[in-house]
Amino acid sequence: MTKTLSLVTGAAGFIGSNLTDYLVKQGHQVVCVDNESADNEKFHWNGTTMNVSGDITDYKFMRNVFNKVDYVFHLAAESRLQPAIENPIQAVHRNCVGTTVMLQCAREAGVKRFVYSSTSSGYGNNPYPNDETQPDDCLNPYSASKVAGEKFCKMYYNLYGLETIVLRYFNVFGHRSPTRGQYAPVIGIFRRQRDAGEPLTLVGDGSQRRDFVHVQDVARANYLASILPLKNMAQFNGHDYTGEVFNVGSGKNYSIKEIADSISDNQINIPKRNGEMETTLADISKIGKVIGWQPKIDVLDWVHGQK
Repeated sequence: MTKTLSLVTGAAGFIGSNLTDYLVKQGHQVVCVDNESADNEKFHWNGTTMNVSGDITDYKFMRNVFNKVDYVFHLAAESRLQPAIENPIQAVHRNCVGTTVMLQCAREAGVKRFVYSSTSSGYGNNPYPNDETQPDDCLNPYSASKVAGEKFCKMYYNLYGLETIVLRYFNVFGHRSPTRGQYAPVIGIFRRQRDAGEPLTLVGDGSQRRDFVHVQDVARANYLASILPLKNMAQFNGHDYTGEVFNVGSGKNYSIKEIADSISDNQINIPKRNGEMETTLADISKIGKVIGWQPKIDVLDWVHGQK
C-alpha cells in the first residue's frame, strides 16, 4: 500500500519540525523543505524523511519537489516581526511570492489539499476574542504579507479548484521553541534567561495578554485540516469551508507577567516595541465545530511541568 506523501515547508523550524514528526507518526512519507534562513540557534531535520534545502520563491526549483505529493503544509515564511518592519520588501517577497509559487506548484501537481499557516496578528486591534468574521487589521509588514497569502489561498480555490485551508496561529509554544532571535516566543526566551541566571525581560509592564497554544496541538490541527471534509456536509447545510480561515488558539489568555512569574521572580522591564498588539484571544468555536479540534495542553500546566 502506497503511503500518503506530504510536503512540509519550513520543516526544520520550530513548528514545522514538530508537524513533520507528527505526520511521520501518522504513517505519512514526508518531503521536508527548508533553507535555514531563520535566525534559529538550531534546525531540526527529521532523519527518516526526504530533506531538501531550497528556496520557496524559486519556482523552477520547487516544481521538481512536488512529484506525487498528496498534501502540502506551507509554513515557511519571514515570520520575524522586527526584520519585516526593517525590510518589508523581503517580507513581501518571501511571504507573498513564496506562497504563490507553492500554490502554483500544488495546482500543477494535482495536490489534494494545501494547508497554509497564517497568523493571528492579522486581527490587529480588533476587539477580542477574535473570530474569523472580523475585518483584517494589519499593523506591520509581517501580518500584511501573511494575510495577503490567505487571499491567494482563497483565490486559488475559487479560480483553479485547488483545495486550500488557512490556519491562523495564536502564540505557539512548546518543544524546540527558539530561545533567541528577534521573534522568538516569549516562553523560550524566559526559560533561557532563567537557566542562564539572568533576569527575565518583560516588555513594558508585562500586562499584555496572549493566547498560547502548544505546538503539538498546532500539529494536530494541521493534520485534521488536511484530511477532514470541508464541503457538502449535511450538518452544515452543505456550506463549503474550503479556502476559509480557522483560528488555532486555546480560547483563553494570560498576561506576560503571569507567564514570567511562573518561571522566575528575577525580572526587569524594557521599553515597549512598535507594531505589537496588546491582547490576543482566539474564538475557537469554528474549528471545533467544523474540524473537531480542541487544544489539550494549557500553557501554565506545561511551564510548571518543565521546571
